[in-house]
Amino acid sequence: MKKELLHTNSQKVIGMILGIILVIVFIGCSFVYGYTKVNWGMVIDSFRQFDGSNAHIIIQESRVPRAFIGAAVGASLAVAGALMQGITRNPLASPSIFGINAGAGFFIVVAVTFFSVSSIHQFAWIAFFGAMVTALIVYFLGTLGRDGLTPVKLTLAGAAMAAMFASLTQGMLSLNEKALDEVLFWLTGSVEGRKLEILTTMLPYLVVGWIGALFLTRQMNILAMGEDVAVGLGQKTAIVKISAAIVIVLLAGSAVAIAGPVGFIGIVIPHIARGLVGIDYRWVIPYSALLGAMLLLIADIGARYVIMPKEVPVGVMTALIGTPFFIYIARRGLNKL
Repeated sequence: MKKELLHTNSQKVIGMILGIILVIVFIGCSFVYGYTKVNWGMVIDSFRQFDGSNAHIIIQESRVPRAFIGAAVGASLAVAGALMQGITRNPLASPSIFGINAGAGFFIVVAVTFFSVSSIHQFAWIAFFGAMVTALIVYFLGTLGRDGLTPVKLTLAGAAMAAMFASLTQGMLSLNEKALDEVLFWLTGSVEGRKLEILTTMLPYLVVGWIGALFLTRQMNILAMGEDVAVGLGQKTAIVKISAAIVIVLLAGSAVAIAGPVGFIGIVIPHIARGLVGIDYRWVIPYSALLGAMLLLIADIGARYVIMPKEVPVGVMTALIGTPFFIYIARRGLNKL
């Protein structure tokens, strides 16, 4: 990997401050830009003197929730992706490779098909449960064999589960048009139409995941030196990997539960973060969070203008942004993490 763009700690701190400012700016832009014309004065008035007008209702009931949800989901998926790439030593690792997206989607389709579930709040909890179950299965499969849990086995197990759940989901949807109509908007990945209540429901899990990721940074730095070196330094690598897996489930599972399977953020952002600050996870994790929030906010704002007055699901926008980068990373193949 090329040397980081930001060399000194002072530069990295300044970069973080700039990143925080940009996230705030993009959140504000998410309040303002869209099909319904709104200006900055209206946004401020909607907080100071809400008058029940159409513009104020749109700001408070639609754009404010989706802005905060977009920032939280983008940050969580990016941090989860950074941890996954670290413990699997796979530059293409992400919640989709780990099978979390596919597992959550499968459980949602099962709930709609067999139990007639239709509430977005119920979707959130079912998706979170599906993500946890999938992660446990992947971990169990990854530990089989004499050599125990290895990055290659974990990655292969995740890819196998993702393929299986995706196939089962497609099979059920092809036989049930009603289920397809009800979950299609969720399966494409979107922050549109979500309420703040969904975010507040999952926020405790997200906060625990964010804090847990920060606490793991030192251990991830040691693990990045190689399994043998980490063991030689006294690290209990199995515990570190299990802890990281729990954090990944909390972050990616909650994010998928809120917004559906938004792809590519978990792949793209960690590489950009490492290009800026190097391989030190003390910087990679917070930078990934900021950059992930920015990317999803930008994608969501752009999604409002592609086929106006309708909107493109933000998952489609992140795919358009992330696919060229994904191909570039795949072609390089042997990136060092």
